[in-house]
Amino acid sequence: MGEPTEIQRGDAGRADAASGGGSDAAKAGPGRLSEGTSRAAQSRTAALRSHISAQRRSPARPRIWFELALIGISYWIYSLVRNAVPEQEAIAQKHARWIWDLEQHLGIAVERSVNHAVDGVGWLITGMNYYYATLHFVITIGVLVWLYRRHPGRYVAARSVLFVTTGIALVGFYFFPLAPPRLMTDGGFIDTVKTHGTWGSMASGPAAHVSNQYAAMPSMHIGWSMWCGLAIFFLARRTWVKVLGLLYPAATLVVIVSTANHFWMDAVGGLLCLALGFLAARWLYHEWVYKLPRVPARETAAEQPITVPEQWSEPAVSSARR
Repeated sequence: MGEPTEIQRGDAGRADAASGGGSDAAKAGPGRLSEGTSRAAQSRTAALRSHISAQRRSPARPRIWFELALIGISYWIYSLVRNAVPEQEAIAQKHARWIWDLEQHLGIAVERSVNHAVDGVGWLITGMNYYYATLHFVITIGVLVWLYRRHPGRYVAARSVLFVTTGIALVGFYFFPLAPPRLMTDGGFIDTVKTHGTWGSMASGPAAHVSNQYAAMPSMHIGWSMWCGLAIFFLARRTWVKVLGLLYPAATLVVIVSTANHFWMDAVGGLLCLALGFLAARWLYHEWVYKLPRVPARETAAEQPITVPEQWSEPAVSSARR
């Protein structure tokens, strides 16, 4: 009778061992599962970081409908914020007098002389009024379209420069209201739009009540025109087009001074905002805008033909010879 008992004990021991082994496996199972889950999470994080890094090195071209909606909404917000800034006339006049006195001290206060001289040439000042009203938008939109079609790899970064520049300008409009020269009290400037009966400024004539008349610092006419000029200069192929790119912001500077819409210092403020916009894009994309690849890496890879090893085609060649 003892032998069966030992057999039973052996069976029971083996059963306990089996159950113990099972419990150990059960205990080890969650550990393995947690380790696998952690590795999967780490791999997903690494993949996300790799994707973001790739997007920084070579931004993808956005869909046209998204870009149109983004630009439209952004400009609407820009106009809303710009015109919502309280028109602090007394402070704006004080700032204008301060700017004018500073320029006189520096010996660069020639705006009034230029304004009066150009106003005497009717056809010229009329053309400048329309230039001020239209090309600011037409050229900027045209360069955006050109970048989107011809330089898709640089488009997002270049557009980001424009957005950051404009956003910084809104801060300037709010904290430094400034009367343009034509609205200065006892400044002696001529409002060429009113004098010649043309439309060339949202702050003159019937549109004056829907536009902030004291959002002159910094000048976005200079900020945007210089953005356009630099894009054309660095990316255009023909020399004469590059020259036109540089002449555009120079002509814009002459126009804003001749029409008494801005001081020289407003132009300097616009250039500073643009410089900050380029620095922000450099930090975001780890490269200067115009040094990014012309075509996104994703589109370049899609255009490359698929190559097949030669040995794959040997059976087909040999069977064809037979």
